Amino acid sequence: MSPSETTAARAGWSAAAPARRSPAGSGHRIGYVLKMFPRFSETFVVSEILARQARGTEIEVFSLRLPNDGRFHAELAEVTAPVSYLPHRRARPEDCWRLLRAAHGALPRLTGTLPDLLAAEPDDGLQAVELALAVRERGITHLHAHFGSVATTVARLASLLTGVPYSFTAHAKDLFHESVDPKDLRAKLAGAQHTVAVSDYNRAHLERSFGAAASRVHRVYNGLRLADFDYTEPTGRPPLIAGVGRLVEKKGFEVLVDACALLAAEGVEFDCVIAGAGPLEAALRERIDARGLGGAVRLAGPLPADRVRALMRGAAALAAPCVVGSDGNADGLPTVLLEAMALGTPCVSTDVTGIPEAVRHGETGLSVPQHDPAALAAALRTLLADRAAAVRLARAARAHVERNFDGAAQARALDALLPPVPAAAPPAPALAAVPAG
Repeated sequence: MSPSETTAARAGWSAAAPARRSPAGSGHRIGYVLKMFPRFSETFVVSEILARQARGTEIEVFSLRLPNDGRFHAELAEVTAPVSYLPHRRARPEDCWRLLRAAHGALPRLTGTLPDLLAAEPDDGLQAVELALAVRERGITHLHAHFGSVATTVARLASLLTGVPYSFTAHAKDLFHESVDPKDLRAKLAGAQHTVAVSDYNRAHLERSFGAAASRVHRVYNGLRLADFDYTEPTGRPPLIAGVGRLVEKKGFEVLVDACALLAAEGVEFDCVIAGAGPLEAALRERIDARGLGGAVRLAGPLPADRVRALMRGAAALAAPCVVGSDGNADGLPTVLLEAMALGTPCVSTDVTGIPEAVRHGETGLSVPQHDPAALAAALRTLLADRAAAVRLARAARAHVERNFDGAAQARALDALLPPVPAAAPPAPALAAVPAG
């Protein structure tokens, strides 16, 4: 076994020689750092990787946790980037000691980075060392993380250990949840080569909250692979209301159930299907039963991407009544709204965070106040009854998505934010084999 293969076996990731960089794309070899890959609810990550991959950008994925969803979207099969799972929760001190001994010889910056490593959680610090070793051995030239939480913690530390720059995409929970540590987020913003915000609202929030530390924040909308979302006019569809998302407070599905109760009381003919899983499933079922909606509102559980598209394509309206949760958590700009708009399904949502940048009231959809079932019911009634208005909104929504939420444009914008590709460095010295415990 070669020294590189020995180190790979110790670290827990499969040995893979650095791929030759394509003349297309960014010219970088980017290490995507993700808390968990793949994750059923994070289709936007797969879409982004596919779009950058299509440009010829070399990508490798580093996941901090093993996947635990048990369900996967078909698009995942198109990801050709190698995926490595970094060891997590080491039980034996001697394993940690062997890792640090190996890193001391391979990472000249280790001593100077010790204060930052020791300030981190032990698992985060050790995974950063593993990642730094992989960066050197795999020829990674840039690190990019999704969410400004643990993935960015590890990417930042690995950047300090290697000198390879990092960036991250900030979404929603990592900005608005009550658990966010402003001091920690400020340090990540200040150290990043750039930061991506998924909406103008989020960019403005960061600039207001962190001033100069947020001077390198750029808004880049999440994009869709538009070829996967063929537009059809919302005519002749049954009176079906679709809701799609995790069954958590910020999605506002309790409000949707209450709005459906109002529609039923008025004698409006409709069916409602909510696709998703989450901790509020039992509470939602109880709410549906308590309001006598068992025959009209159905929880379909989590669905793969193709079945979600089929659900939305057959619906007269998509309801996304997002709210700011009691813990401060809120959606950034739900991908499902963009998908429905691309498919020609009229949308009703709220004015939470960046949503108005997609759903412009009366132009590309309808917007109602959050926590307002009566307003939501009225908007849904309009879309069910006034098909001319539904078609007008759907056409404008598709055009808006094509202009602003195209995945290919997103990939170009992300690649344009990268620093120049560094000159080829001499090969890293081979690491001495680490004896097994």
